[in-house]
Amino acid sequence: MSAHTQEGALRAESISKEFGGLKVFHDVSFVLPAAGLLGVIGPNGAGKTTMINIISGRLPVSSGRVLLGDFRVDGRYVYENAGRGLVRSFQQTATFAGSSVEDNLISALRFSGGDRSVLERLEPLLEQFGLIDNWRRNAEILPYGLQKMLGLTMALATQPRMLLLDEPAAGLEKSERTNIDRYVQFAQQKFGCGVLLVEHDMDLIKRLCPQVIVLDGGKLIAEGEPGEVLSRKDVIDAYLGGSDEEGDDAQHS
Repeated sequence: MSAHTQEGALRAESISKEFGGLKVFHDVSFVLPAAGLLGVIGPNGAGKTTMINIISGRLPVSSGRVLLGDFRVDGRYVYENAGRGLVRSFQQTATFAGSSVEDNLISALRFSGGDRSVLERLEPLLEQFGLIDNWRRNAEILPYGLQKMLGLTMALATQPRMLLLDEPAAGLEKSERTNIDRYVQFAQQKFGCGVLLVEHDMDLIKRLCPQVIVLDGGKLIAEGEPGEVLSRKDVIDAYLGGSDEEGDDAQHS
């Protein structure tokens, strides 16, 4: 890894999390280079959302540490990490009710101290998603798919260095999911973002991610290229043995 890439890398170093003595996530390490893309997969209850909550600052780590460049981000307030360029999305839509598409985006700009020139940079994406056509409409009356893409575009409007995407395709129709491809590629190419992508849609993971890590029971059980990792017996067994509920992820997200 080059010095420049290392400089802006997101590094998880042996991170673990316990809730009341129950280990739900333990000894996980990975490196996501600046402007890189890493997929995170695993069955329901594997600890994926817990991991994002630790990295973003929503949950304190029990042991280990997370760094963005040389700055330690675990245990910091979410807004403090966002100010340093570490921004997360949520599985649900995350927009302001009663506000137009334009006002939602302006709120994101205000949060990050950006100006309207950022909207000009985002215009190709806003056009592709159909958000320009709905510029003055209140966000809550838009179809779910549009609300989802607005929330994701608001995250990008804060001009992050690292985006943590928690199941961005959740709730989208199959025909809408290529919008996630466009979004991630745009974030990397036009904004220079690193992207940590937690996702259940394996087709999306295979299309987008050069590297993936697999969590099961809060442990990292595999890492490598998607095709190679998804053909491994322990990974197949983890998915076939996965529960139907999000388990610890749902309880602590």
